[in-house]
Amino acid sequence: MAVKPPQRTVCILGGTGFVGRSLTRRLVSKGYSVVIPTRDRQRKQTLLELRDVDLVQGDVHEEQFLRQLLTGSDAAINLVGILNEKGHDGAGFRRAHVELTEKLVRACHEAGTRRLLHMSALQANAERGPSHYLRTKGRAEQALKSLAGEGIKYTVFQPSVIFGPEDSFINRFARLLRFSPVLPLPKLGARFAPVFVEDVAEAFSVALENSTTYGRTYELCGPDVYTFGEILAYIQATLGIKRVVLEVPDLLGELQAGLIDYLVPGKPFSLDNFRSLSVASVCTEDGLAALGIKARPMTTVVPQYLKA
Repeated sequence: MAVKPPQRTVCILGGTGFVGRSLTRRLVSKGYSVVIPTRDRQRKQTLLELRDVDLVQGDVHEEQFLRQLLTGSDAAINLVGILNEKGHDGAGFRRAHVELTEKLVRACHEAGTRRLLHMSALQANAERGPSHYLRTKGRAEQALKSLAGEGIKYTVFQPSVIFGPEDSFINRFARLLRFSPVLPLPKLGARFAPVFVEDVAEAFSVALENSTTYGRTYELCGPDVYTFGEILAYIQATLGIKRVVLEVPDLLGELQAGLIDYLVPGKPFSLDNFRSLSVASVCTEDGLAALGIKARPMTTVVPQYLKA
């Protein structure tokens, strides 16, 4: 009788988030055991219902907790990222992106976890990134590469904006368009190559035990490039509504973003978001194709959840 191979365990930081939930379901379906840290275990009922998923309550910024969490894990995946911070000086971005990455790499060394997959972002650049978000994503990549040494085999992923049924991009602007007859927005010419969440999850899954991906960075984009304005027009067409979308000049747009940043709870659009839009979120290479994945276009997926 054939001997069943031992189940491999993956620890996912950010596993309760949008991408994390898709990736967790995919890995469980492939026979992995998944460990996910969370601050509130009881609020994650959909993940609790999955077999072979262990939700562990704790704070990932505590290094002792991280070491314990990773003990016995064959691989770690870092999906943690924030689009906005509570303050305005970049400290929140540094903590979430750079400091946590440093702690995770150290914990991997100490726990003996030798495989690490890391979510970054297109246009991440430690020095030239126009926003705290993009600079700290770049610094996190630098920290990973400098601390990994020979002991940790890492792979970095840089996606464009990610769409899917639970996304905070298409859904957010769909809500705004439904209830706003006139919508003044900046940077309508900003370019994106929206990538489907399930394709991103598959990229992580494929790379996990593929030694040819060690030390490499993969840009992840969908097959089509759109301007921000074109995406808004597509959302309207899909919903069957017509709204007036006005492009705000950059100077006024920056002022608008700054006022929202300081005055509107939850920061639906911040000054840092505005600055991130100054660079195109499009790929220079097809990372999905390199991993054997055919990217699915936005037009085949978005109508299924916007019209639901």
